[in-house]
Amino acid sequence: MSTVHSAHPHHRLTWVHQVTKHATAQPGQPAIRFKGETTTWAELDERSRRLSTALEARGVGRGDRVLVLLTNRPEFVETLVAINRLGAIAVPVNFRLVAAEVSYLAEDSGSCAVVVEQALAPVVAAVRAGKEPELPCLVVGDAPDAAGAGAERYEDAVAAAEPSTASGPDDLGTVALIMYTSGTTGLPKGAMLSYENLLGQTITLLQTLRPGNDEICVVTSPMFHIAAVGVIVPNLIFGFTMVITPTGAFDPEAFLDLVESERATNAFLVPVQWQAVCASPTLAQRDLRLRTISWGAAPATTAILRAMEKAFPGVANVSVFGQTEMSPITTSLPGEDAIRKIGSVGKPVPLVSVRVVDQDMNDVPQGEIGEIVYQGPQTMVGYWNNPKATEEAFRGGWFHSGDLVRVDEEGFFYVVDRLKDMIISGGENIYSAEVEAVLADHPKVREVALVGTPHEKWGETPVAVVVPSDEQDPPTASELAEFCVTRLASYKKPTQAVVVPELPRNASGKILKNRLRDMVKQDS
Repeated sequence: MSTVHSAHPHHRLTWVHQVTKHATAQPGQPAIRFKGETTTWAELDERSRRLSTALEARGVGRGDRVLVLLTNRPEFVETLVAINRLGAIAVPVNFRLVAAEVSYLAEDSGSCAVVVEQALAPVVAAVRAGKEPELPCLVVGDAPDAAGAGAERYEDAVAAAEPSTASGPDDLGTVALIMYTSGTTGLPKGAMLSYENLLGQTITLLQTLRPGNDEICVVTSPMFHIAAVGVIVPNLIFGFTMVITPTGAFDPEAFLDLVESERATNAFLVPVQWQAVCASPTLAQRDLRLRTISWGAAPATTAILRAMEKAFPGVANVSVFGQTEMSPITTSLPGEDAIRKIGSVGKPVPLVSVRVVDQDMNDVPQGEIGEIVYQGPQTMVGYWNNPKATEEAFRGGWFHSGDLVRVDEEGFFYVVDRLKDMIISGGENIYSAEVEAVLADHPKVREVALVGTPHEKWGETPVAVVVPSDEQDPPTASELAEFCVTRLASYKKPTQAVVVPELPRNASGKILKNRLRDMVKQDS
């Protein structure tokens, strides 16, 4: 009997195919929950297919780029699936950017259409002004004219279109998204992420978080960010329900209300958010179903980890670490090691190969500091329209992370600094993470970041930027220096202390040290 099926379609495993599969296998089950409303798998498939047709009618085809300027909402997921169904590339945009910044991304990516929500429409209007030909625009809202002439209502376009029969690309090496980095060292660079990259992230999430068949995941990060995309895609592939957290200032009580009412089983927050949740006076009375909590983007102190352990007994507490170019997770630390290995980002995930190297790509001895470099299926395709940056990032055949790390005798990795954030004072290297870990234990310090500022004699000198535990009694530079006497070499001690109400962070919760350096220079 012949086993050849020449007409068999070569459908690869992508989230586009999986949405269609879930729409058939579990049509009435919730794919998305948002503000108490449900989008079923059948509805997600139908609406994304109609949106594909609408975008195609407005000139979007295979390989084209589409700007996506939305806050956290179901239309983001619909739009991602619709764009990818056409074999086109989604370009999620930070909704906090001003028109000039969005214009740069539109020009750099060569986007041929944009999907935007009502509140952000004026930004897009400025981007579209004077464009020839006119940039097609769909607005999630009832006043599309705010996005400029010719803009149309998203819902009208979806309702008027027939469902697309396209199924997306079969080649998993095809670029699915361009995720622009934060640009803290210059203009943003667009990391090209393929279907294979995010399939690797899906497998990694399966290994690190070990979800159950009834998983209900809370999407807390801004959806334009890789931290959210890296959760959305696995949920689409596995067919889990995702609960979208509306965009806005973090409120621990609102978060707990959502987790409790939606019966969520896992959630990711940055450490400062978990700290606020653990301090909630209502936490002990909550009926929570959480099985896994995770954190990343910033270090967690021993105090925060112990608070999480006490607040969520029996719940797996997982730390994850990575970056946009790696789709994003590269290492993870399980809860049982979190306090024993305080400060560690854990060990490499199975799909990622790592080395710790010096500037000449030589492996450094165990315990010494070097740059962590990566290979593996989660590694980005390259930087969009930037071959020079791509070549530099992949020199020696490995992706250069820019993170300086050391590895202990058990194989646990510790990030000591970003290469660009290392302070060189009097010829000595000062790694901010080491100093910050010490200063964070000072009773007057709630949060701290260490940056370098120019010094006439030493080249640079370390400055502690502190959020005090008590605004009325902030620590002084001399108090911090005295606290470090028996804990750090003298040259590592901060010579100045700058007190601030909060530390500036990007969308993923990482501290923006470039802003702190600028602020410290102005105060000098």
